[in-house]
Formats: sequence, structure tokens, C-alpha cells
Amino acid sequence: MVTAQERVVLLNDDGTPRGVAQKAEVHHDRTPLHLAFSCHVLDEHGRVLITRRALGKRTWPGTWTNAFCGHPQPFEPIPDAVRRRAREELGLELADIRLELPDFRYRAVDASGTVENEVCPVYTARALGDPVLVAAEAMELRWVDPRDLAIALTAAPWAFSPWLVSQAAELSRADGEIRAAAWQRAA
Repeated sequence: MVTAQERVVLLNDDGTPRGVAQKAEVHHDRTPLHLAFSCHVLDEHGRVLITRRALGKRTWPGTWTNAFCGHPQPFEPIPDAVRRRAREELGLELADIRLELPDFRYRAVDASGTVENEVCPVYTARALGDPVLVAAEAMELRWVDPRDLAIALTAAPWAFSPWLVSQAAELSRADGEIRAAAWQRAA
């Protein structure tokens, strides 16, 4: 749930900060480029957590996506924001937080015409415990084998958030211990 105090960091095209905006007001048909992050969460069995976005979300409501995404607050280190959003959205503590795709960036338009326009570093992490959904953020969750997720993403990319589809493709090609365990098997 977006609160009046939440802000996003606005970015120039080269990725440098240029100001801040209220999160509640930044997503529309001309969304400015801003800073975000995505996190892919694994369990002890190598399964990947996917969540279904709440119907009240401004963008891609009801769509299946990665574990969670968010926006760091001004001057908040992104790993701290990852931990914060894991607690806020999923009541989840994380271990082994790793920056996997530091330069991920995307722009996408949902069915309502709302634009996402983000520089969105991608992290992976290991879950410590079981997630507990916060209804305003996510309505369902599933732990899935990465091979099964790869098949679903290939067969029906339209059923998932565009950032999950793109990030999964990039993660499956990347090197790294956590990525190799979860995503290279899915490739």
C-alpha cells in the first residue's frame, strides 16, 4: 500500500538522480524514469517464489510476478530497501542478498495505459521462513521449480509482468552461484 510519505527517486536518462516525487503520483501514462528494484527469492530447495499482484495495485493488478519489487527512498541504500520491502510485502526475512543485474532497465505499458519506466537493479535472496501475504500488495504466492517457471514464461509471457519475463531471461544467461542454482537449470 502506498503511503503519503513514500517517495521515488527520479532519474535523468543517464541514470543520475534529478529529484524526487510522491510514489502515489508518479505512475501514469507519462511516468518519468525513476529508481526501483526487483528481488527474486529462493527457498532451501531452489524453488523460486512468484506472487500475484493485488487487484488494487496501480500497475499490472492481478498479474503474476517475481517475489517483490519496490522503490528505495531517497538516500536509502537499495539492499536496505530490499530488506524493508520483503518485510512489508511478505513478512519475510532474507539472507544472501545479491545484486545480480545492476543495469536492468525497462519501460512497459499495462492494459490501462499506465507506464512503468524504471532503472531497476535485480537482486536474488534466500528466504528465511515462510512468506505471509499482505493483502494490499499480493493476493497469492507459489513456490515453483525454475524449469516450470521458464516453461510458463515462454508459453504465456502475457500472463506475467513484463519485468519478470525480461529478468528471468537475463538471469538464466548470467553467471553466479544463486543464479546458477535457480535460473541456469531453467534455461
